[in-house]
Amino acid sequence: MNRVTLREMQERDLPIFFEHQKDPISNKMAAFTAKDPTDWNLFYNHWYGTLTDGTIIKRTIMLENDVVGHVLSFEMFGELEVSYWIDRTYWGKGIATEALKQFLSLVTIRPIYARAAKDNIGSIRVLEKCGFVITDEGKGFANARNKEIEEFIFIRR
Repeated sequence: MNRVTLREMQERDLPIFFEHQKDPISNKMAAFTAKDPTDWNLFYNHWYGTLTDGTIIKRTIMLENDVVGHVLSFEMFGELEVSYWIDRTYWGKGIATEALKQFLSLVTIRPIYARAAKDNIGSIRVLEKCGFVITDEGKGFANARNKEIEEFIFIRR
């Protein structure tokens, strides 16, 4: 496998992340996405807030010299949560697993939580390979599917 690294997220990464977000298959799989993944202004405002929020730890995932995704941790429901997105072109190559492992050695606060739609087998496998275990189930409205869906809630101690 090629070399996966994490680097500080930069504003110049945002147009690439926006292109990743616009992919309808990726959106459906992620499920819990923006209401309108094609709206640059909403995307930019959200991500600019993320970039400038010192409480959010965020990294850009690089494969060699290419930006292939992002990983970040943030507080949700009073708990630290991790989230990631990989460009669909790179799915199934171990990149998400390697990036999340690197991120978890950087962010050492535990416990840390994650969520995945129950049918997102790829993300579930990534989380399990990185030491997360399912602790609960939930339901939430998935913008990408325009309906409420079931999700697994994971924890890593």
